[in-house]
Amino acid sequence: MNSRERVYAALRHQDVDRVPIFMWFHPETTKHLSELLEIPVNAVGDVMGNDIHQAWVNNNLAMEGIVHDRDGEFHMDDWGITWTRSYGFNQITHFPLKNKTKEEVLAYQFPIHKIDDFLKRMIPVMDTRDQFFVGCDVSPCAFELLWRLRGMDSVLLDMIEDPDFSQTMIDRCIDFSIFLAEAACDRYQLDWLWTGDDVASQQQMMFRPNMWRQMIRPGLQRLFDVGKSHHLFVAYHCCGSLRPIIPDLIEMGLNVLNPIQSNCPGMEALALKREFGKELTFMGGVDTQRLLPNGTVLEVREAIHQLLNQMEADRGGYILAASHTIPPETPDENIFAMYQEAGLSKEAIFDHAAQVRKKMIK
Repeated sequence: MNSRERVYAALRHQDVDRVPIFMWFHPETTKHLSELLEIPVNAVGDVMGNDIHQAWVNNNLAMEGIVHDRDGEFHMDDWGITWTRSYGFNQITHFPLKNKTKEEVLAYQFPIHKIDDFLKRMIPVMDTRDQFFVGCDVSPCAFELLWRLRGMDSVLLDMIEDPDFSQTMIDRCIDFSIFLAEAACDRYQLDWLWTGDDVASQQQMMFRPNMWRQMIRPGLQRLFDVGKSHHLFVAYHCCGSLRPIIPDLIEMGLNVLNPIQSNCPGMEALALKREFGKELTFMGGVDTQRLLPNGTVLEVREAIHQLLNQMEADRGGYILAASHTIPPETPDENIFAMYQEAGLSKEAIFDHAAQVRKKMIK
C-alpha cells in the first residue's frame, strides 16, 4: 500500500498493511530530528512515516506556518494578529479587536483579498497526491478564530452579555472559513476537508454544550456540508474534553475526530472507540504530557501496543497521532519505540533518511 491507499483503507474501516500515521512535532523536535537524520526540516514528516499531506489556508498558517528562530521574534499576520515566539511556539501578543467598540468590531474586514495567496500553499501538497492522502486545513473556523481576533475573555463575555452581537461575529468567522473551503474544493482535488475549533479545556467545554449547539453548530454544519457536497471526508480538530458534543458531530456528518486527549475527562480512547467507533475514525490518543517525554521505553512500547490493539479492533478506523505536538524533551528512544510498535523500525527510518540525502546530492 502507498500512503494514500493506506489512509483510505483506514477511513473505510478496511484492513491496512500498517496503521496510517500523521504525527506533529514541536518545532524544536523537528529541528532536532532533522539534525539527527541529516535531512532538511521539511523532510522530517515524510521520513518519520507521515501518510497525510495538507496545508494551512486559514489563520493556522500564521500560527504554525511561520517559524521564528528565537523566542521574542514576532510577526503580524494578514488578520492583524501579532504572534510572538515563546518557548518554541508562536503565541498571540496583540488581539486586533480587543478593547474595541461594538461598531469597530462589526467594521472589521476579513482578508478576503488574500485568499488566492492562502490557497497557493496547497500547490506543493497537490503535487504529491499520487502517493499521499491530501487535505486542506481551513481551521480555526468559528469561536477559536474569533477569540484570536478579540481575546478569549472578551468573546466569552460577549456570548453571555450580547449574544446577538456575538452570533454575528461567529457567523462572520464561519463565513470566511466556508469561503476558503469552497474555493479550495473547487480548485483542488482533495481527499478530506480539515476543520477545527478548540471549544474545550482539559477539564470541560469552555461553555455549555447547549450554547455550542445554538451558536456554533449551525455554522459548522454549513462548513461540513461544503466538504460533503464535494464527496470528501470531513475531519475536525478540537483539543480537550469535548465528549458532550461528539454525538452532535456524528449527526453533522463528521468522519474523523482529532486529537483525542485521553487524559481529559470523557476522552479515554478505548471508551470512545467502543461507543463511537462504528461512526468515526479516530486520529490521536498518544499522550505527549507524561508518556512520551517521561515514560520508559518499555512503558512507551506497551502503551502504544495497547492503543493500537484497541483502536484498530473491528477493522480499524484509526490514524496514529499524538494528542499534541511531540515535545522537545522527548527522548529519541521513546520516539523510535512508538514507531517500532506502529510498524516502522528505527532502521527503516534511517534508511529512508539516507534515500532523501541521496536525492539531495543528485
